[in-house]
Amino acid sequence: MHEHAPSGVRGVGNRRLLAISLAITTVVMVVQIIGAALSGSLALLADAAHMFTDAAALVIALVASMVAARPANDRRTFGYQRAEVFGALVNGIILIALSAWVAVEGVSRLVSPSDVEVAGGLMLGVAIVGLIANAVAMWLLSSAQRRSINVRGAYLEVLGDLIGSAAVIVAAIVILMTGWAQADAIASLFIAAMIIPRAIGLLREVVSVLAESAPVGTHVREIRDHILATPGVVDVHDVHVWQLTRGAPVFSAHVVVDGAALQDGKASGILSQLQTCLSQHFDVAHSTFQLEPAGHIEHGAHA
Repeated sequence: MHEHAPSGVRGVGNRRLLAISLAITTVVMVVQIIGAALSGSLALLADAAHMFTDAAALVIALVASMVAARPANDRRTFGYQRAEVFGALVNGIILIALSAWVAVEGVSRLVSPSDVEVAGGLMLGVAIVGLIANAVAMWLLSSAQRRSINVRGAYLEVLGDLIGSAAVIVAAIVILMTGWAQADAIASLFIAAMIIPRAIGLLREVVSVLAESAPVGTHVREIRDHILATPGVVDVHDVHVWQLTRGAPVFSAHVVVDGAALQDGKASGILSQLQTCLSQHFDVAHSTFQLEPAGHIEHGAHA
């Protein structure tokens, strides 16, 4: 099914959404750095470092989105849409590296707690600001991330920020109520545990696109059955389905057509039916069919 474009502020282009999210992330990062300096909270400082990494990742995503918008040419016949995939790849690597750093720091603080006193009240206030800002950024990206792997990478970055802010809030409350400073370490380990699975999922999707695997949820057998059900079609082979990036599937196939249909000049109608079928039932906007007469079936390796 086709998704309707969201209206209002979420209906703007991917680049503008990324730019807005970048501005929100940068402002919150500065606030957290100031809050960490004033409160002495290592958890806030770690969350600010998280924000800094995410801001860098959002810049990468924004640049990748701008490059992907460049038109196709004789050298890049599919255009530059794959730039979004490479941007997502960088984001995934950043997420993995960040979660590893957070885990190491968390264990270090748990084993060797710091003697620095933390101003839990200030720490809590700054973390709440961060939580609200990240929630707004996630809402802005929530619709576009379903259609762009690049925006999805940015969305996961903001999700990591929101989780980090929530963990800092919990740690601040624990410190305020009990004075147990090691709550910072527990919060850091929780952040790492939440980031890693999402980062791995993003990298798996990137690998799937670069390996030109069929998009998730696309069943080649079902597409083949739809093609064979078209009047005049007697066989189909060399079926290939891949995607340039998230939401941009590409399809090609050799379709064997009854000789009588070709002689009657029905080839154009058959081709139109096939393209309409893929567009309506499988959301494939870019499809290529090679029509072949029944007497010239290729006997090579069939897909």
